[in-house]
Amino acid sequence: MVIIFFCVNMNTNGEVHELKFKKIITKRGGEMMPKGIHTIELNVPIEKVWHFVSDMDRWAPLVPGYIEHKKLNGKQSTWKFESDIGIMKKLIHMKIDIKEWTKPSQVRFDLTGINEKFSGEGYFQAEKLSETKTKMVGCLDITAKGMMAPMVNPALKTIVPKTTKELSEAIAAKIGGNDTLTSND
Repeated sequence: MVIIFFCVNMNTNGEVHELKFKKIITKRGGEMMPKGIHTIELNVPIEKVWHFVSDMDRWAPLVPGYIEHKKLNGKQSTWKFESDIGIMKKLIHMKIDIKEWTKPSQVRFDLTGINEKFSGEGYFQAEKLSETKTKMVGCLDITAKGMMAPMVNPALKTIVPKTTKELSEAIAAKIGGNDTLTSND
């Protein structure tokens, strides 16, 4: 995608005396877009992880800055939370569409901004390491859209990995309490 910014300076008579433009090229799905992946190993069976992540009512309140969520149906909900985006706090209202429930290992979802222009996706994956150990992976990939995207996406590069880590660790704490083995970014 190519974004072009124009800056026009006029004198008091309305005549243009300076015209500047800047071209920004962005990539979708490459390293330039905000994404966070966090892996945690738990001393719990995979079924316990699945029991928790298979119901969004259990993990929605664990999103950092959580305010509320409402289920629209079994696969859709809306969430409200407050987020620090750079130097400002923003109320974020988004729609979650569950696109895949694969028992006992995966929940995949799409994210769509309601009050802000952004979209994204995420997932929770669980992998059975033994009868009593499970690896859980949380992933969020969120991209701002519209005219503010060139300013917001750089801030999201820091915010999205941090949010992914905080959410994944909060879920792990609820599932396994103090039984968390390892955690990495």
